[in-house]
Amino acid sequence: MRRGSWFVLGGLLVALLLAGVVSNFASGSPDGLDSASTKGCAVNADEEITGGSCMARNAKDHEWAGSPLADYGLRGVDNPFLATAVAGATGVLLTFAVGGGLFWLVRGRRPADRA
Repeated sequence: MRRGSWFVLGGLLVALLLAGVVSNFASGSPDGLDSASTKGCAVNADEEITGGSCMARNAKDHEWAGSPLADYGLRGVDNPFLATAVAGATGVLLTFAVGGGLFWLVRGRRPADRA
């Protein structure tokens, strides 16, 4: 295997480790966008908007909200740690496959060496 191939394989393994394992330890608290979108609204303990006027009142689910990998999980898997790990690893592998395929399509071709 060439040196560059080891680098790419190492990067893929690090990305799989981060997405499959480390992502399970990420904060469950709302991020900046969630926090900013609810400013001006009254929110109950279940994080449901109960009154006021804010950007989040107009929020709707996107078209793929019911997909198998929606919300950083895997539908049908009851273990949240496993569901997040599988969803993360699947996302990394799909991204790697699409990126690798595009790279392969646009790479420069060398003329055949003449003996």
